[in-house]
Amino acid sequence: MKTDIQIAQGATMKHIKEVASSIGIQEDDLEFYGKYKAKISDELWEKVKDNKDGKLVLVTAINPTPAGEGKTTTSVGLGQAFAKLNKKAIIALREPSLGPCFGIKGGAAGGGYAQVVPMEDLNLHFTGDFHAITSANNLLAAMLDNHIQQGNTLQIDPRQVVWKRCLDMNDRVLRNIVVGLGNKMDGMVREDHFVITVASEIMAILCLANDLQDLKERLGKIIVAYNFAGEPVTADQLEATGAMTALLKDAIKPNLIQTLEHTPALVHGGPFANIAHGCNSVRATKTALKLCDIAITEAGFGADLGAEKFMDIKCRSANLKPDAVVLVATVRALKYNGGVAKKDLAEENLDALKKGIVNLEKHIENVQKFGVPVVVTLNSFVTDTDAENEYIKNFCEERGCEFALSEVWEKGGEGGIALAEKVLETLEKKESNFHTLYSDELSLKEKIETISKEIYGAGSVEYAPAAEKQLAKIESMGFGNLPICMAKNQYSLSDDATLLGRPENFTIHIREVYVNAGAGFVVALTGAVMTMPGLPKVPAANGIDVNEEGKITGLF
Repeated sequence: MKTDIQIAQGATMKHIKEVASSIGIQEDDLEFYGKYKAKISDELWEKVKDNKDGKLVLVTAINPTPAGEGKTTTSVGLGQAFAKLNKKAIIALREPSLGPCFGIKGGAAGGGYAQVVPMEDLNLHFTGDFHAITSANNLLAAMLDNHIQQGNTLQIDPRQVVWKRCLDMNDRVLRNIVVGLGNKMDGMVREDHFVITVASEIMAILCLANDLQDLKERLGKIIVAYNFAGEPVTADQLEATGAMTALLKDAIKPNLIQTLEHTPALVHGGPFANIAHGCNSVRATKTALKLCDIAITEAGFGADLGAEKFMDIKCRSANLKPDAVVLVATVRALKYNGGVAKKDLAEENLDALKKGIVNLEKHIENVQKFGVPVVVTLNSFVTDTDAENEYIKNFCEERGCEFALSEVWEKGGEGGIALAEKVLETLEKKESNFHTLYSDELSLKEKIETISKEIYGAGSVEYAPAAEKQLAKIESMGFGNLPICMAKNQYSLSDDATLLGRPENFTIHIREVYVNAGAGFVVALTGAVMTMPGLPKVPAANGIDVNEEGKITGLF
């Protein structure tokens, strides 16, 4: 059996201008990065902005397990299936990060015969967007420390610097560092920190900005520190905004590539750290909607994280209204939630399936709370049995969901036709009454508690003393109307990664709260969530190599 990278390397790609022409994009509106990648020009939006929007389909999943779910594979396969049904479809995905690619997982290209290509490029430097974000982030950090060194006219308190440096790599030793060591000319000695690039506020800003001017305004609002009087100091006050925008002027343009079956894919932005959990950029999603009948986008991790943020942050900010949600599960993952060890997942076990399906049940309920119709799909494995599939099908239909098996990993678009037909049926027959979970007017605590109780199933919320102080300060600064971005582990509905299935009446622990004023949300950190991951004992990088002809092996 071929590996994902072997399948991708064996693919025959079309020149990206041919892929673009299939959705009405002319060569003049493309900025080529070789033969198979291109950025879309700013001028294209002006040409298409008055077009009628296509339908918006969000792909999300149950809580991830070591058994795998396959959101991106499903998203890509569904797009390919729509093309086979003569529907004009575009896939809108996030970009992967080098950190996870070399450390803890593969890439974000899908798998099997449902992949976007060129896969190696996407999982490496792609078009350089993440490098631009890293540079803009660290320019701001450099200007901040230089300001303190050169007289500190803004009276920045070095003990209250909140802006962190970033790097697109997992590197645990950089989480907590000391800068400025040496002599007087080497800067002010202070504690500093690194986050992975995808956790930078600039990543969130890039993804949520409507255009270059909006990007610039958001960058200027970034709070970098507090002065000795306890007042916020912004990027605008450091006069860093113009230079940061210059570094990002190309990065904000969406990237166009193709699937193995030449379906167009807009791959842009990648906040899957604790920001928006795998959401594509607003610009890419909006552009996709203007160019097609159906836009398929994805939100990372389980629906408790990605889908909730997609609905409550991205849709609120960009005035998007999803028409349907595809909820991905696997028989194996549901049995894992029912207590079966990973090594035993290939065996039929209806009892474990019945215990574990409560995780799926909760995610169905959560999506329905936003007023959007749900289609459940099972990413099929050869070890799944008819009895297991039938049980899940009946379970979903009893809860008002359409159901379809997906075989896109093995069969590409052909294996997704059953799912595509169910999605089309849902789009035609079921109306979406989309609404956010909470209103802007609620207090920050009320918003946190709404998410914790309604989406996670918590019974109560406990705030660390530092979090209590931070919440009060954020509201006193006038940011109480912003939405909440909850940072929580992806493996459980709770903040305890070991609690599988459907835990209930637990306590959510809020340890830290901070405002991302530029991005436009307040981040609440729960449990032990990391904004700079570390490498595992055996990093994914150990298995990656290049031969004398330049052919890459082991990547994803």
